[in-house]
Amino acid sequence: MAQPAISNNPSFAITLKLMAVFLFMVMAAMIKVATQNVPSGEAVFFRSLFAIPVITFWIWQRGELREGLVPKNLMGHVWRGLFGTSAMALNFAGLGLLPLPEVTAIGYATPIFTVILAAVMLNERIRLVRISAVALGLIGVMIVMWPRLSVSDLTNAATIGALMVLGSSILRALVQVHVRQLVRTEHTAAIVFWFSVTATVLSLLTLPFGWVVPKISDLALLIGAGVIGGVAQILVTSSYRFGAASMLAPFDYASMLFAIVIGWVVFAELPTAAMLLGGCLVIAGGALIIWRERQLGLKGGRARARSVTDPKA
Repeated sequence: MAQPAISNNPSFAITLKLMAVFLFMVMAAMIKVATQNVPSGEAVFFRSLFAIPVITFWIWQRGELREGLVPKNLMGHVWRGLFGTSAMALNFAGLGLLPLPEVTAIGYATPIFTVILAAVMLNERIRLVRISAVALGLIGVMIVMWPRLSVSDLTNAATIGALMVLGSSILRALVQVHVRQLVRTEHTAAIVFWFSVTATVLSLLTLPFGWVVPKISDLALLIGAGVIGGVAQILVTSSYRFGAASMLAPFDYASMLFAIVIGWVVFAELPTAAMLLGGCLVIAGGALIIWRERQLGLKGGRARARSVTDPKA
């Protein structure tokens, strides 16, 4: 089946990516409000369930129903769902305990942990640039988390929330490493669709641990979060049809601006100096990794070009 055409339209690609990042922040704010009354596992269920119709319609519109609904590696999707669902649940729980900008800043550690896990699990080589980026990012994470971890009572809600978000970042990094292997056999549509399905099913396992009948307002927020999350996933995936991943990756950090504005307007949350300093260091480490990946990609492209014209390359 023919794939949708890919065209080079950087401005449109950036617009789609920024819209997706903004919607993900709106979704996070809705979850933050809802999880004051609803357990995080229940929030994962609604977030995943109501994203399925949106994603299914998108796959159908692209003419990829067969690729999206027929997985080749079912257990690969199950593992991806297990890691991703756990990461989502921890992140949602952390949102209920921490300011939105702080959750966002700690979440930027995901690319840092991805580099570490890729080296351990995939035997990817880490040279000086990546080692420096990892060190810079980890220092930034510790600066953000230190006010939470330096308290004497480790049962403090904010401390638990910070550890949950950090755990979510590590699990999301594990997801990224796993997806690197999954894309070898699976279509993108299948990865997107089956994650929502497995997350919906796996979240039901938390049913015995205190699910509640949500109020109408919370129910509206949860359903809205699912729909908005599905739309945001489609926008971010579509953005890569019009621009290179290396060009679009830095725009993920616009989420900090959106988080600060939403946190201030909706929750009256103001970022602390430690959060801003640590967040900047984590962003710098992630940006350094993005730059290095771009350089390696350009070298790989030149090498492939030589291999076509030079039989000795």
